[in-house]
Amino acid sequence: MLFGMAPEAWAQSPRQNPPNVVVILADDMGYGDIAPFGSKLNRTPNLDRMAAEGIELTSFYAAPVCTPSRAQLMTGCYAKRVSLPAVLEPKCPIGLSSKEYTIADLLKQRGYSTMLVGKWHLGDQPEFLPTRHGFDRYLGLPYSNDMHPLVLLDNETVAETAPQQDKLTARYTEEAVKFISANRTHPFFLYLAHAAVHVPIHPGKAFQGKSANGRFGDWVEELDWSVGRVLGTLKELKLDSNTLVLFTSDNGGWREKGKDGGDNGPLRGGKRSTFEGGSRVPAIAWWPGRIPAGTVCDAVASEMDVLPTVVKLAGGALPSDRKIDGLDLWPLLSGQTRESPHEALFYFRDVKSEGKIEAVRSGPWKLAVAAQSEGWKDMAAEILAQPFTQRLYNLESDIGETTDVAAQHPDVVKRLQGYVNRMEADLGAGIRHGPGVRARGFVKEPKLLIEDKKSPTALTRIAIEYD
Repeated sequence: MLFGMAPEAWAQSPRQNPPNVVVILADDMGYGDIAPFGSKLNRTPNLDRMAAEGIELTSFYAAPVCTPSRAQLMTGCYAKRVSLPAVLEPKCPIGLSSKEYTIADLLKQRGYSTMLVGKWHLGDQPEFLPTRHGFDRYLGLPYSNDMHPLVLLDNETVAETAPQQDKLTARYTEEAVKFISANRTHPFFLYLAHAAVHVPIHPGKAFQGKSANGRFGDWVEELDWSVGRVLGTLKELKLDSNTLVLFTSDNGGWREKGKDGGDNGPLRGGKRSTFEGGSRVPAIAWWPGRIPAGTVCDAVASEMDVLPTVVKLAGGALPSDRKIDGLDLWPLLSGQTRESPHEALFYFRDVKSEGKIEAVRSGPWKLAVAAQSEGWKDMAAEILAQPFTQRLYNLESDIGETTDVAAQHPDVVKRLQGYVNRMEADLGAGIRHGPGVRARGFVKEPKLLIEDKKSPTALTRIAIEYD
């Protein structure tokens, strides 16, 4: 027993003072972009301290692009299961269905105050906005910072058009600090989803030219400052002993953007790839007195696990009328075990691959079952149409996915293929097949938040079936 009551007993019992929860999400930050995960260029003293006081999760997975990743984080389900397998554009007719439960929905049922500061990207029509999905308050961009029209929403109202991006990180941080301070006497859930470090790169003026890694490094270091402000506020208000904080990224670095695209460290591939560089992301969990300090864990974990973990810690229950793919991570975070709760974890790309599973991981083994690209630019049909033979990697000894060992381990290949077969029977082999892939969120006549000549007049490229 490390800290008073045994963690397993504490986690399973209702609490008079349920923990606060803060999720800080970077955008397009690569596995090697922060010092705890190997960066030699970007100075991240606050994340260093967070790691020293918490746990580094070195096999933590997101989806390889932003909308599916954020859908998985919010719902605890594979993006395909909630019909959000691809990046949404402005004026998109689909979004997060009102039939889905988010972390905010379920924590609000437990009396939590809830706020999202930053990027949403799960639909920009009124029905899809955060305030319709359990958040009491929202301030931020409804989609990526390279999309038009760029608007800042205050709840469901356009507060600004073309907001100054070099002020966003500081603005978001101060809103987060205000929310924490205003809710210090009762439980809260804060989701702080930064625009940093997605292109176009816009570090704040106080950070411009200060790093050893150009403007990208400047923005990483401003993001680190933001983390420090949040953790510092929690400590100043004496909330740190009852607050779980998770820092992670929505997908890997965008390698095609060169110096503006980040660093995926030893991992192969990048954003939009189902090689490790696309979806294996830096992750640090912090909760002084509850999470053993200075620990590193390589067990497989996922952003989908956040929902079941925090709902259980809050004394809540998961909805019983649907499948939740995420699993409770508390035994892992609290040091009770080093074993992953996942028997298998699946890698999907976006709608252009028809929602097919491209790979599966189980323990150290990863089996590629379909052609994979290295990233964004080599998604051409002729590449994916090349003859493909299944490849097996041992990620413990070959983190860079360089050596296919399928021929030496036919039993492992067979076992992992069995996981794929079962998941395809559940979700379907393609976007148009199987249960769970019909879009439950659909607007017949979507509208732009403001008129803008650069914006698409309609979105037809997401070819999925609608209820």
